Amino acid sequence: MLIALIKTLRPAQWTKNGFVFVPLVFDEKLFQIEPLSQTLAGFLMLCLISGTVYLINDLVDIEKDRQHPTKCNRPLASGKLSKPVATTTAILIPVIVLPLSFALDLTFGLILTGYLLLQIAYSWWFKHQVIIDVMVIAAGFVLRVAAGVPLVQAERFSPWLYVFTTLLALFLALGKRRQEIVLLKSQASNTRAILDHYSLPFLDEMMAVVTAGTVMTYALYTFSAPNLPQNHTMMLSIPFVIYGIFRYLYVIHIQGNGGAPDEVLLTDRPLQVAVGLFGLAVVAILYLS
Repeated sequence: MLIALIKTLRPAQWTKNGFVFVPLVFDEKLFQIEPLSQTLAGFLMLCLISGTVYLINDLVDIEKDRQHPTKCNRPLASGKLSKPVATTTAILIPVIVLPLSFALDLTFGLILTGYLLLQIAYSWWFKHQVIIDVMVIAAGFVLRVAAGVPLVQAERFSPWLYVFTTLLALFLALGKRRQEIVLLKSQASNTRAILDHYSLPFLDEMMAVVTAGTVMTYALYTFSAPNLPQNHTMMLSIPFVIYGIFRYLYVIHIQGNGGAPDEVLLTDRPLQVAVGLFGLAVVAILYLS
């Protein structure tokens, strides 16, 4: 039962909470002990709260998950985890974590509470509203970034990064919707009714718009943000962003994967290399220039 509970909290998807480290890195405080420790604590709390969201989502979708070709193996859908245990855990984690988040930082606590409420609303309502569903997913990523700002008392964090995060999250969310349609085909509406309102051409058009916007936004950030090196060396990181996006498109369209962005990141070696090189380039430019 404990193993099933941990699986339902989906620790593999906690990589998404890494967005909370963005302000730490880009505000040039990565090697300062206090901001780093504050961000690590915030990351842990985000992981626990996002795990709660997965519990709630699986409780809400338990019947539909049982009809899904892969989600039927989830602990709740398969019966390995009981509903009372999942419900109790989904209540206890916020009761413990949210007060601790306010003790860590008031603004962080408010953002974390807002994130939890938004995700609960998504589980019950927003995920059934076409287009709004992917926008709410993107908002969750933006809130992760925003949560990191007060933890490091960011002074030079550019608003361009919020826009970039929004567009990148939309890109990933649309890619996930696309792959769900490809995987489920005629059974899509039985497991997720919202997929009836999407089609592959529609999703491809939206992804084309978001892809262009993502690349352009990051490019504008690299030479317009006031806190970056005056010699514009941050522009050297643009190729890694372009490659990462193109690689993800390749995974979706050619390899037929991409249903879960976190799984792609954890399994696709070229994408891992691109993300790693991007991180090294950013750190080298910001901290050594």
